[in-house]
Amino acid sequence: MLHEGDGLQARAKNGRAELPTSAREAFERGQALLASGDAAAAIGLLREAQDAAPEHAQIRSTLGVALALGARDFETARSLCESAAKQEFFNPDLYLNLARVYLSVGRRPEALRYLRRGQMIDPGHQAIREAVHDLGLRRVPIVPFLPRRHVVNRMLGGVRSLFVDRILGY
Repeated sequence: MLHEGDGLQARAKNGRAELPTSAREAFERGQALLASGDAAAAIGLLREAQDAAPEHAQIRSTLGVALALGARDFETARSLCESAAKQEFFNPDLYLNLARVYLSVGRRPEALRYLRRGQMIDPGHQAIREAVHDLGLRRVPIVPFLPRRHVVNRMLGGVRSLFVDRILGY
């Protein structure tokens, strides 16, 4: 029995321990294929794992990443990852996966938003820190009271980039 101080993370760990062997093996093989860059092959194994354990958030989220990268099915991938993140809102890995789905279709601002949520949960999460670093920091718009996408900011930002690149030798 969980005590009040054990919290949500203890419940999640207990839930993961009950994963059937067939689902765990399929999930691990699917994760390995996804990590090696073969998302299309990972989809079948991750679907098999999800069929065996449909309530497991990590499996659902990883399947979402595989669908986004391997099948280019953004809507299904987003839906799977969002439902997993809602189920285990304290798990930074799920926010990382959701960010990967958004990055797969070039939606950088949304991806960064989910990476920041993951960082709030675990500021030391190495994979999230690397992903945020890889995305880089954006400069402040030249005319801050105008939207970033405004034509004036875009033109002046381009000029600033050319000027800074030329002066600093980038």
